[in-house]
Amino acid sequence: MIDIPANRLSNENRSDKLHVGLEIGTTKIRVVVAEGKGDRTIRILGVGEAPSRGVRKGEIVDPVAAAECICAALREAEESSKTTIKKVSVAITGSHLKSFISRASLIFPKAPHQISLGDITTVEQMAWDAVLPGDNILIQAIQGDYVCEFLNTNIDYQEHAVSAEDFGETCLKADFHIIHGSRKRIQRTLDCLESLQLEVESLVPSSLACATALLTREEMLRGVLVIDLGGGITDYLIYLDGAVRHSGVLAVGGDHITNDISIGLRLPIAIAELVKTKEGSVSKEVNSHEGIITLKRDPGLPDYEIDRVSLDTIIHLRVREIFQQVRNHIASSGESDPEESILEKLNEVVLTGGGSKLHGIAEVASQVFKLPVKLGHASGVSGTNSIIENPGFTTAIGLTKYAIESTPSTFEPQGLSTTPIEESLLKKEIQNNKEYRAALREERGAGKNLSQAGGEDLDIPTFLRKGTDGVEIKPAK
Repeated sequence: MIDIPANRLSNENRSDKLHVGLEIGTTKIRVVVAEGKGDRTIRILGVGEAPSRGVRKGEIVDPVAAAECICAALREAEESSKTTIKKVSVAITGSHLKSFISRASLIFPKAPHQISLGDITTVEQMAWDAVLPGDNILIQAIQGDYVCEFLNTNIDYQEHAVSAEDFGETCLKADFHIIHGSRKRIQRTLDCLESLQLEVESLVPSSLACATALLTREEMLRGVLVIDLGGGITDYLIYLDGAVRHSGVLAVGGDHITNDISIGLRLPIAIAELVKTKEGSVSKEVNSHEGIITLKRDPGLPDYEIDRVSLDTIIHLRVREIFQQVRNHIASSGESDPEESILEKLNEVVLTGGGSKLHGIAEVASQVFKLPVKLGHASGVSGTNSIIENPGFTTAIGLTKYAIESTPSTFEPQGLSTTPIEESLLKKEIQNNKEYRAALREERGAGKNLSQAGGEDLDIPTFLRKGTDGVEIKPAK
């Protein structure tokens, strides 16, 4: 049984300005409490962090363990912000999330037509009513372009005065980026948070939260690909001409790099994670990284001796594959202009997430995407620099920024119009932990992670599936 503090009530005198972002990550649970300011920025008041248990590839697999970790992170955030938390904005991710562009049009009779708010609402609803596959539900509908066209109209305004007869039909078009996901998997997150007596203000795709934290309006217009390298998953999103053009999730992340190192060098997982973060590099410049890495062990046990070339090769192969997977998914998305790939319209790639800390990662990303690459951190935010500049907190910060920008009483949104998930559509499908686990085992089946039907099992190390480009992998001694 989770112990819920009796005083967990929203701080009424500040609730109109405070927002809480909660990221339930594969390796960490992170909470950010932020306050909206009048100059369109936010100030971080407090944060909480706890190791994540019961979460696999961005999805809750053990609700009891996950709830305990979430509660620990919430308590730390409450103490550091000196406030209480009742409502949260939650990041949602997982390989079940899919996206597409929904286009709708509304045609009006001949003669000039003044577009009204009702007309816009109608065409928006038409776009939102796109048919979703299976048992999926709408998570986010992100406003794209509105275009008003005059059909069958040929007017020379310099030759004569314009009359009603000169106009053809009027057509209002709207594009929305639709993000949808599995009803059952989303319900797991809501059930877990309900057990902590938390009210969910909004469910926001992790990729959108990251982009909100990182990008300025100018960057959204210029064309940017944001990649969030997490522990169990990689989220990505494209902004072009101020609108979201594509987004997606890969069920592969930093934990796969650690697992590859563990298998290739025959090291315990904990040691593999340590050597990855302390000594690892994505760079494949062998000549500059030759040598032996020595890790001390407990007294009486021999030290670990690790070949640096083998370590860096394993990391490089997996990271390069992750970027290639992202590139291939974007290229095959069907959202790009047939005359020009959407990747050719981009000007920059921004990396964030815990995996972006790896040395040399920007260089490899630039080689794969053939674009300038930078490591991003939250913009328009004040508070502790160590938190703002920590890529692991980007999603949680983005959740608060997104929530504040979507609150009319704080300041005007930056041109984004969204429709949140309708909680009334969600049914209680998992009644207890026993049923939950049975359903989970049925879904996971053999436990393989396929990037797409008939695709490769990405849980198998890259060097075992694709080779090592001629580099010998030497196990640690």
